[in-house]
Amino acid sequence: MARAPDPRIEEAKAMYLKGRKLIEIAQLLDLPEGTVRRWKSTHKWDSERSDKNSERSVKKKEHIKKGNRLLEDRRSETPELPEKQQLFCILYAKTLNAAQSYKKAYGCSYEAAVAAASRLLTNVKVREEVRRLKKERFESQLFDEHDIFQRYLDIATSSLTDYVDFGREEVPVISMTGPVTKKDPETGEEVPVTKEVNFVKFRDSSEVDGRMIKKVKMGKDGASIELYDAMKAMEWLAEHMSMGTAGQQGLAQSIIAAHRSRELQTEKRDQEGHNPEEEESNE
Repeated sequence: MARAPDPRIEEAKAMYLKGRKLIEIAQLLDLPEGTVRRWKSTHKWDSERSDKNSERSVKKKEHIKKGNRLLEDRRSETPELPEKQQLFCILYAKTLNAAQSYKKAYGCSYEAAVAAASRLLTNVKVREEVRRLKKERFESQLFDEHDIFQRYLDIATSSLTDYVDFGREEVPVISMTGPVTKKDPETGEEVPVTKEVNFVKFRDSSEVDGRMIKKVKMGKDGASIELYDAMKAMEWLAEHMSMGTAGQQGLAQSIIAAHRSRELQTEKRDQEGHNPEEEESNE
């Protein structure tokens, strides 16, 4: 049976015909640049990339830049939203998931974010900013270097606890004949016997940002989930800091600094817990 064509080929082709560079397409689709270059050659994309399309793309970019300048001028006349509200607006305009956007912006639990996000969206200034950002994204329709930078920011800040709940819980003990019971010494009634076990539960897909998931697979031992490598994302951010906006750069620097601080604390604890002189004296 013939293998189904990779849907990313058409997505990459569409970006190329709009004027994107191969390296940018590869970064957006998380692919080696050589793969995108091979697709371009194999499927003869250049034959469809006419001068008319290129000219239209240039005009559209000029229109976008002009529109963005007008938007920035308009915003300078009105007070800025608080930083966390602004971050919520940016995330919500992109994902349309209010609870998840609030959770990322404020660093709270998903349950708290559900109610808080609804309240925040009653704020007139927040609603206006979300509408403005949605309109801006709709009018641009083109990825730029800030979008690429934001993608790596999202990967660097993603956490496994955004996608799964885990811990310990009490469950009934089950034998081959059914639930195991015992007599309660106080009441004389039969009560179920329980035990404490580990558990892992996936969050519903409507609660999470699926773009951060690299792979979900089913195996003989159940389902597993793999996120994109946050460490590699932080390395990329450190090397391409100039691609981000001022706000993005500030957030990236905070993330990297916090990670390095945790690494230093871990190294310090390891050194304090490992004393070669004590080991020699014990011998």
